[in-house]
Amino acid sequence: MNARDPSLPLQADEVSALGAFAEQVWDEEIIPALKDYIAIPAKSPMFDADWAQHGYIDRVVRDAASWVESKKVPGLKLEVIRLEGRTPVIFFELPATKSGSTDTVLLYGHLDKQPEFNGWRNDLGPWTPKYEDGKLYGRGGADDGYAIYASLTALMALDRQGVPRPRCVGLIETCEESGSFDLPAYVDVLKDRLGTVSLVVCLDSGAGDYDRLWMTTSLRGMVSGVLKVEVLTEGIHSGDSSGAVPSSFRILRHLLDRLEDSATGRLLPESFHCEIPGARLEQARATAAILKDEVYKRMPWACGADGGPVLPVTTDPVEVLLNRTWRPTLSVVGAEGFPELKNAGNVMRPYTAFKLSLRLPPLVDGNEAALRLKALLEDNAPYNAKVSFVPDGRAGAFGANGWNTPDLAPWLSQVLEEASQAHFEAPVGYIGQGGTIPLMGMLQKSFPAAQMMVCGVLGPKSNAHGPNEFLHVPYGKRLTAAVAQVIAAHP
Repeated sequence: MNARDPSLPLQADEVSALGAFAEQVWDEEIIPALKDYIAIPAKSPMFDADWAQHGYIDRVVRDAASWVESKKVPGLKLEVIRLEGRTPVIFFELPATKSGSTDTVLLYGHLDKQPEFNGWRNDLGPWTPKYEDGKLYGRGGADDGYAIYASLTALMALDRQGVPRPRCVGLIETCEESGSFDLPAYVDVLKDRLGTVSLVVCLDSGAGDYDRLWMTTSLRGMVSGVLKVEVLTEGIHSGDSSGAVPSSFRILRHLLDRLEDSATGRLLPESFHCEIPGARLEQARATAAILKDEVYKRMPWACGADGGPVLPVTTDPVEVLLNRTWRPTLSVVGAEGFPELKNAGNVMRPYTAFKLSLRLPPLVDGNEAALRLKALLEDNAPYNAKVSFVPDGRAGAFGANGWNTPDLAPWLSQVLEEASQAHFEAPVGYIGQGGTIPLMGMLQKSFPAAQMMVCGVLGPKSNAHGPNEFLHVPYGKRLTAAVAQVIAAHP
């Protein structure tokens, strides 16, 4: 066992050494590895039904696993686990170096990616990595291909200095962007090997800015699926049919009016809302005081009617934060049944289909919401049109649950503040996120006493899922060192 007294806090030189080691590994090894990773179109199964045949997911898994094994960390064991018909996961473990430690720290990330999207800068592309001004551009680097590399680097930083730490395991999946529908089976298979998890480090979240360590306090749930309205078996001349045949688009608009107030964006069914806990309201006010109007000004607004930018839903920073973290919202993220503009003749189209993304407050059950949404949209269809809403969820789970972090233990609250001051020279920040990480709810149910450190590099304009996604490398380096410091303080 290590000779260093584990009861002593890290000294200034040790903290500095964590940062220096993280910076070196990022510059020499992680950035090159991520460039290779970005170049591989390892799209999540929802966006690549033939993922197994294409082999891209297997490739990024193989590359990441090989990188981990090449570090030859003493005691490290790694396995790529493949259940029949499911996307693979990487599971690695490192034995404790802290005498008497029996608990486990679980580090989580994922390697599957969102699809390409359009609108990338002319010199950029989703599968064309480019490192410029401290930003590594390309799909998946920030969301969150870096996680496995940063996780192992944090552990290596501790072992290199002889800083005692608990047993650590890594769980890296390849189905997160599809709702993690494969993950419960793996968590069940691995439950005995996971051990007694008392701290979860999840590197798949965001940051309010790049000036401090940010902790995620909540995540929204989600229901996504395809709403389709059919009125004809084939397209016919619009001059001959309009006024007799109801427009499938108009019917779809009518159905969405059941769900959303189009004037305000408020979701109408009260069952999709929940009471916002008082602690989260206070944190939103504190975060609004830090970020001010940057919470909405950071968006890439188009030029509006008067020559100024398009206006946000609200300019109250507190309300912006609550809207994107604790209130339900609807987005139409795809459409089908429309020809391209250049091919759009005067034809009454036979059907209209929208891909809906309904973000839910953290305390609303995703599966129940999906069933309510399906009934709301399908029942009593106007004109007796054929209406269907098909959720994306699989294996009986039609929606993903959100997550609200448990209260922080005093030791974790203290070390988060210390780590933020040490590596960012600023107090730690707390912020809710509008995205969804299904694993967090799963792990909280499996390990209700575990502390949660949910964080990530997705700060202003990093634009995960959209064009010009980038990883803010200086932030990634400091975050890696902060994670190491937190693990070192694990009691």
